[in-house]
Amino acid sequence: MASKVRASFERTGRNYIVTGGAQGIGLALTQAIAEMGGNVAILDLQDKPLNHFSQLANTHGVKLPYFRADVANERSFKVAFKGAVEALGSVDSLMTSAGIALEKPFGKHTWDEVNKILEVTGTFMATQLFAEQVEKQGKGGSAVLIASITSHTVLPSHRMSAYPASKELAPLGIRVNSISPGFIDTEQTKFVRDHNAKIADLMFNAPPLKRIGTTDDLVGSVVYLLSDASSYTTGTDIAITGALHVGRQIDT
Repeated sequence: MASKVRASFERTGRNYIVTGGAQGIGLALTQAIAEMGGNVAILDLQDKPLNHFSQLANTHGVKLPYFRADVANERSFKVAFKGAVEALGSVDSLMTSAGIALEKPFGKHTWDEVNKILEVTGTFMATQLFAEQVEKQGKGGSAVLIASITSHTVLPSHRMSAYPASKELAPLGIRVNSISPGFIDTEQTKFVRDHNAKIADLMFNAPPLKRIGTTDDLVGSVVYLLSDASSYTTGTDIAITGALHVGRQIDT
């Protein structure tokens, strides 16, 4: 009997929407899906994508439409999401990667800062729009939400408190899962490292694997969660932290 494993990971011709796909983790996931043959509509706050987006589309023979969208602005986001659906024709999966993090103690966050953190991720509204579209299509789908290690543990000397959430939409045949990255080498974490030597040392040495993660460390899990290979997996979070989340002395 022929193995169905390879076929269950096949993404050719599937359609995806990625928020925050212009850089960092979102960009890495976009590249991975394109390599697997999937079409990806990117929604991001940047005015235009990086130059290599067109090359990526041509190399893999996929669609990579780009839409400028502010996920904290309802009208902007809904217009962009509608455009993405129209450009792709249909949507099979959603990945939410748009987000910010403020390096501040819990008691020092202002009202506006907390609202900005919660609004800019757009996770709730993105998943809602995705669910509405999937219900119209009537064939189910998969959403992968990019969460954070801070949903598992308090990080020593790393003060972030107002962060992610997830929703489950099983009755519509939608699987909702998340990944919780630890310290990942992105533009955002580089900025923090460049301005705080203590945190820079923490990112490289606190994980038991003794290194900072890369976006390549994340894409395999996301491809699995988006694929038919995870058809019975929902409501699950995968911690990708170099074992940082399993327990350590908290030094604040």
